[in-house]
Amino acid sequence: MASKAGSPHDATGPAGPATASRDRRFAIGTNSFTAPAAEPALHIVSTPIGNLGDITVRALETLAGCDLVACEDTRVTRVLMERYGLSTHLIAYHEHNATKAGPKLLAALDEGKAVAIVSDAGTPLISDPGYRLVGAAVEAGHKVIPTPGASAMLAALVGAGLPSDTILFAGFLPPKKGARLARLEELKGVSATTVFYESPRRLSATLADMIEAHGPDHRVCVARELTKRFETFERGTLTEVAERFSETPKGEIVIVLAPAEARQADAADVEEMLREALYDMPVSAAAAHVAKRTGGDRKALYKQALALRKTSEGGRRASEGGEDNGGDDT
Repeated sequence: MASKAGSPHDATGPAGPATASRDRRFAIGTNSFTAPAAEPALHIVSTPIGNLGDITVRALETLAGCDLVACEDTRVTRVLMERYGLSTHLIAYHEHNATKAGPKLLAALDEGKAVAIVSDAGTPLISDPGYRLVGAAVEAGHKVIPTPGASAMLAALVGAGLPSDTILFAGFLPPKKGARLARLEELKGVSATTVFYESPRRLSATLADMIEAHGPDHRVCVARELTKRFETFERGTLTEVAERFSETPKGEIVIVLAPAEARQADAADVEEMLREALYDMPVSAAAAHVAKRTGGDRKALYKQALALRKTSEGGRRASEGGEDNGGDDT
């Protein structure tokens, strides 16, 4: 294995060079690199969601440079560690042992150590208990450093072919039908593309409930086995996609639901929205803003906004002229 003196992009961490107490190395292919000691802090490190090649160089440097790595399942994380020649000590941290493991990790931070937290796959804290540890670390005055990377939510979103300018991540829906339908009803009018995680065995029931809540023709995309060999994106109406999953599929599931159709506001609503927008926006920006909110025609709204602006300016000039004449018309 070829050895190199520094990291792939010659990173130098604020904590200085690696100490002699531990071999802070990682490997990419046949090349071995030495990582700098990580800055004393809680490092939130994203890991691959399937394809192990999706790890970032910065994540490898951080995992090698930290004093310990907190992970959901040491067996899962060890596969990644072995792939890249990492030897950092692992400690289990998950929802079932958080009350015991959390204080140990905070104690390590108190001692000035660098602690990394990872999930089994993807970005930590997204539908897992890591936020409690981050909250406790912040409260204790420790620095928190995110190392971004793979995310099932973002991978599904960008591959879905649905609007991505405004999104809502809704996590997992309730497992029971009544609560699930109630939650879907709450989200029914959201004018944002909504992303859900779901288990394969509940997918069929969830799609059926979405049809009940949103209608059979509402657009959806179901992403499965993201970044893996059998990655698929099933796009179409809820009815079309539900028919493709009549049997329980294999692999992790992400559902991307199209936003609700824009509400057709009445004339009075539109005029009020335009007036509010014109307080701090130019005419073109105000028209675009209201068009996005209402689904109205942008050119028509521009003409209306222009007329409102002229009327407003004319009224202001008339008011100023009246003041100059002392307000006496007799």
